[in-house]
Amino acid sequence: MMYTACTIPGIYPRRVNRIEIIRQTVYDLNPEKLSGRVVGIPIVNLPEWLVSRPTTLVRRQKFRESSILCVLLATPQPTGARVSAENAGILPRTPGLAYAGLVLTPLFWAGNAVVARGTVENIPPLSMSFWRWIIALAILLPFGLPGVWRHRQVIRQHFRSMLTLATFSVAAFNSLLYFAATTTTATNIALINATIPIFVALLAWILLGDRTRPIQALGIALAIIGIVTVVARGDIAVLTGLQTQPGDLIMVAAVFSWGLFSVLLRRQAVPLPALTFLTTQILLGTLVILPFYLTDLLFFAGGFDLSRSTALPLLYFAIFPGILAYAFWNHGVHKIGPARAAIFMYLTPVFASVLAGVFLGESLGVFHIIGGLLILAGLLLATQTGKRAHYRIKEQQAKGDSHD
Repeated sequence: MMYTACTIPGIYPRRVNRIEIIRQTVYDLNPEKLSGRVVGIPIVNLPEWLVSRPTTLVRRQKFRESSILCVLLATPQPTGARVSAENAGILPRTPGLAYAGLVLTPLFWAGNAVVARGTVENIPPLSMSFWRWIIALAILLPFGLPGVWRHRQVIRQHFRSMLTLATFSVAAFNSLLYFAATTTTATNIALINATIPIFVALLAWILLGDRTRPIQALGIALAIIGIVTVVARGDIAVLTGLQTQPGDLIMVAAVFSWGLFSVLLRRQAVPLPALTFLTTQILLGTLVILPFYLTDLLFFAGGFDLSRSTALPLLYFAIFPGILAYAFWNHGVHKIGPARAAIFMYLTPVFASVLAGVFLGESLGVFHIIGGLLILAGLLLATQTGKRAHYRIKEQQAKGDSHD
């Protein structure tokens, strides 16, 4: 079944293959007024019950705030009988497992920085990145390869976009993070990594023209000041004397790369199921890393001795931050929504500082606390979803319910 996404005027179509159903049917909107852009992107993995409703109001998962779009069936279908709450996407939630997964996700991300910092002297950064994804790919292929083959035509059509996305995410982000671990602390890595939403908002404003409210602009400014505080170690002379740690600047480049990936993902939506998309991204990203890894292996850092002390970190990188964190995060977003799930990202630097203190002997400085508080305040302001939009959605739901 093919679907056409039609945006309400004034709202730009984003990544429309991940949506959250708000309610069953639109009663109070005239479809003739939905004259926004029509994008020729098929929406995959919609629930089967949707075929019984010609028009459905949905809220697309988005970084900052909810945007409303209308999903119209490409082929008109009869309205049919009322759909039960369970089938209509108002599913009985199991928040316990979702919350547990969302707590484990930042723990795995924090562990990624801590383990990288602890093993980077034994495993070169490019080797760490390459073999992490090779192992993850070997685990995923039995499950993801059938989907890759089934959607090969879509992958071929969007190959350039997917290669670009894989370059900035799988290849660049993780490789830069592991390079950063050679000259900076795990705590600094986690604090700078926590600013990803700030870079996404900033790049979306620059590249996509997203509207940024004053409170969000203030949040971006505070977070940037927090990053500068961490990078400068609380000493302005570090900046003026160009004495910053190279790893801090490399980590800023890594976060910028992920922000660019996130913005491009919104612009170049690829209609693939999640597992197929992830498998394809890892495959393409590993191929991008391969020539750099071989060059580093032959001419620069060389290889590493395979032992228990090197094999276990690679298995951790592949399984926990590489696969499980992705699965837990998506499950949590699906169950409790992206806005509430995003709050758990703030646990990453907390976990990282504790783990780094226990296993690496790192200590928190005053600049870590000040910079962390500035970053946290900036994140809270920059990720405001906007209460007015929320109340408008609630009002529309109430109007629709009054027609039932």
